[in-house]
Amino acid sequence: MAGAAHPARRCRRRGRRRRCHTRRPGLVRRRPELDRRTSSVINFRYHLVSIAAILLALAAGIALGSGPLDDATSGLTDDNGSDTAADPGLARFETGYAGLTSGALLKDKLKGHSVVVLTLPGARAEETKDIRADLEKAGATVTGEVQLTAKLIDPSNRQFAEGVAQQAGEGVKGVTSAGDSYGRIGAALGRSVLGTPGRPIDSVATTISSAFTEGDLVTYAAKPKTVADLAVVVASPSKVGETGQVVAQLVKAVDASGKGAVLAGPSSSSRDGGSVAALRDNDASAQVSSVDVTDTAAGRVVVALALAREAAGQSGAWGTSRSADGAVPR
Repeated sequence: MAGAAHPARRCRRRGRRRRCHTRRPGLVRRRPELDRRTSSVINFRYHLVSIAAILLALAAGIALGSGPLDDATSGLTDDNGSDTAADPGLARFETGYAGLTSGALLKDKLKGHSVVVLTLPGARAEETKDIRADLEKAGATVTGEVQLTAKLIDPSNRQFAEGVAQQAGEGVKGVTSAGDSYGRIGAALGRSVLGTPGRPIDSVATTISSAFTEGDLVTYAAKPKTVADLAVVVASPSKVGETGQVVAQLVKAVDASGKGAVLAGPSSSSRDGGSVAALRDNDASAQVSSVDVTDTAAGRVVVALALAREAAGQSGAWGTSRSADGAVPR
């Protein structure tokens, strides 16, 4: 009929036949609404997935040791190697997560061992403090903290430092027989703080430490009263130039004075010109372990794990993708 509006038709093909259905005016198909309980479950699942994604990203970042991002993000660091683009919130999360999980991971790894901490000029105090805390979590006794001065590692002062070491360590096994200048200096330094763990500092060690102090070669943040069997040397984030090879020879000699040593620094220390990079390019890397992620909480845990491997007679390089043995000792 003219003027009569036909209901809208909706057609669909079913098999070979085409079926059409008349849509009634005014009827609107509504989506089923979720009740509150179902909505809450979905929101809870969403949060769980989000948290899992964050933890997975963190684990991947640690496992890759910054991986492909190492070079891509190098332009975001300042002259001291600090990551100026880091999110403080993410850093706090990583620190908190590492703090909660490190206890079980480190438990008794260094039980029965004593560790002396040596710091190179420019080493970050906060990183050193956290490394000491993780060593203690692993069951180690930290005997003290010795600060190596710029005068000690400056190649222009080699003859002076060698003279102090030879005079103070005259007749001491390992000091006079070491093969080169910094080998002898490092052997004397090692003799002053390393030996059979738990034994008190003897007269020879006292003589050497006094000579090094008077020569302005070392200072003490916490002077050891007993000797240690292991050492951690904490590096700075800055480029060290030719002093890198000096550090490598010193640490090698310190390593030989006890059961092992680890050179640890932030990620920038393993780039060209850094202390860790110099060690890894030196034959000393066969005896001395290295870690290049002390600028992260998880990385400072790795330092204690690396030292445990040293105590077992196994050396390696761990941390970023520039580390030959992967992210974490296994």
